[in-house]
Amino acid sequence: MDIQEQVNRFRETMQALRQQIGRVIVGHEEVVEGTLLCVFAGGHALLEGVPGLGKTLLVRTLGQVLSLRFSRIQFTPDLMPADITGTNLLAEDEGGRRRFQFQPGPVFANIVLADEINRATPKTQSAMLEAMQEHAVTVAGVRYDLPEPFFVLATQNPIEMEGTYPLPEAQLDRFMFKVLVHSPSVEQLNAIVDRTTGAEMPQAEVVADSQTVLWMQGLARQVPLAAAVRDFASQLVHLTHPDVDGAPDTVKRYVRFGSSPRGAQALVQTAKVRALSEGRYNVAIEDIEAVAYPSLRHRILLNFEAEAQGITPEQVIDAVLEHVRARTEVRLPIGDVR
Repeated sequence: MDIQEQVNRFRETMQALRQQIGRVIVGHEEVVEGTLLCVFAGGHALLEGVPGLGKTLLVRTLGQVLSLRFSRIQFTPDLMPADITGTNLLAEDEGGRRRFQFQPGPVFANIVLADEINRATPKTQSAMLEAMQEHAVTVAGVRYDLPEPFFVLATQNPIEMEGTYPLPEAQLDRFMFKVLVHSPSVEQLNAIVDRTTGAEMPQAEVVADSQTVLWMQGLARQVPLAAAVRDFASQLVHLTHPDVDGAPDTVKRYVRFGSSPRGAQALVQTAKVRALSEGRYNVAIEDIEAVAYPSLRHRILLNFEAEAQGITPEQVIDAVLEHVRARTEVRLPIGDVR
């Protein structure tokens, strides 16, 4: 199969996934797109919105259309780390001898839904750190690898809601995207009511399997990246730091800490997937711009003045994008192949 055939197959699979998910999920096109970009870039996604907007249903539907092993962890204040990773249990063999046997927790799945992740204590939230970064867990000094592919798709309630805990910055940084889930319009509400209150519930069909997902991830990593596009992504991340010379005034005034290098990795990896999903075997600056907000909004920490004046991370990203566009001399057209 030549490269053009592979690109076409990638694009057709993405289109089929959107179509099948759309049979169950009404609206939320940006949320679906962001989640798919994360999956095929090999990252994790954090979906934030008030309860009842279909976040859990989206993740469950994604597991169905990809025919992957799905696991749901309902985060509550009394959830313990061992409830996620698993623990050693005392078991008795046929000879009557007792020994410890590892009982895997729900994190041993391809798609792990961490539902309402910010309702658990920071101690329990941190149990996900090794799994998300290393795709493995360590219990009693023994390392256990997680199945591949492996994704954590977490839902989060707005931190202003009662009974929530802010996620540690180290854990937030391990999410490739933070996607905001907004309330549906009247037309979308009508469609939701029609679909869910009738005699038959809509069902999504299987589109791909684990081998297809791994192949698509591998193809995405092979997409070439022009130096100008790479520099654009690096400048975006670099200029989110208030102590950097040349940073926009908005950053210097309102930002406490800027994005980590994982922000640049997220920009590039998801931009490659976006390019392939549109049938292109090259990354354009427009791809980087399209994924800038979900890649960086959770990696920019604002100071007290920003909170007092209602400044959002999106406004900071607006300022950085405008600043980098003005400094960029070379702007590759979408059709340019490098």
